[in-house]
Amino acid sequence: MRAFIFPGQGSQAVGMGAALAGASRAARDVFDEVDETLGQNLFRLMRDGPDDELKLTENAQPAIMAHSIAVFRTMGVQLAEVADFVAGHSLGEYSALCAAGSLDLATTAKLLKLRGQAMQHAVPVGQGAMAALLGADLALAQKIAQAAAQGEVCTVANDNDPSQVVISGHKGAIDRAIQMAKDMGAKRALPLPVSAPFHCPLMQPAAEAMRDALSYVVVETPAVPVFANVSARPESDPDTIRDQLVEQVTGMVRWRESIANMFDAGVHEFVEVGGKVLGAMVKRIAPDAKVTSVAGIEDIEALAREIA
Repeated sequence: MRAFIFPGQGSQAVGMGAALAGASRAARDVFDEVDETLGQNLFRLMRDGPDDELKLTENAQPAIMAHSIAVFRTMGVQLAEVADFVAGHSLGEYSALCAAGSLDLATTAKLLKLRGQAMQHAVPVGQGAMAALLGADLALAQKIAQAAAQGEVCTVANDNDPSQVVISGHKGAIDRAIQMAKDMGAKRALPLPVSAPFHCPLMQPAAEAMRDALSYVVVETPAVPVFANVSARPESDPDTIRDQLVEQVTGMVRWRESIANMFDAGVHEFVEVGGKVLGAMVKRIAPDAKVTSVAGIEDIEALAREIA
């Protein structure tokens, strides 16, 4: 069995999609549709930068999705014929839903633009922060976060793999967690260069904005089940998918559990579509799994030969 997985924020880079657009009409059509939908030249920003503008959450989120879908459509495959499940890391869940036909491309782009803006504006700049705890599993990360909170918000945001967990919350609490992490058993604690504290209760205003936006959106049954970030289970019901996209804004990304549950269900091949950041996590979660990262035209052609 095979799963297609889609990367999240942090996988953006200036130049993304440029070579693909030069080689693929399908990719150019994706970038053109996203540009037209958003009323901005997002592809030019992806291709030429500047980097600090591309990193802005409201630009990075639709850009990463557009790149993933451009790669996927360049493959020219019917999803249900080549994959048994899809999943995406945080915003990548929207890419997964788009690839599975649950959300159309224009709707996905508009939702991610709004999601990025709402997440950015939910907490004033400087009041929130995130940190990666390396050499810490979920249980240890939860202990560190609880000890550091001291009346402020400090929770696990991403359970990425058995040795990397991300925490999120008020800046003071995250600073305390970084200071105490090593003494409590983590190898290292690194502050992340993000503009807001994602996937924690401080994002509630953004969750409400997404609840409102999603209430007007048609969500179709996906071509294959989507392993949801908040449940780490396969979901196909449109109403459940809509509710979980709202919950995802403040909830923990249960990536480690999602990959482990897929592997236990018989998925022994994972194809990362549009990036090369999730593969290492998958190998740490399921060492016996085969992982293929597909980002450029050569990767696409190699995969096509393999799954033909």
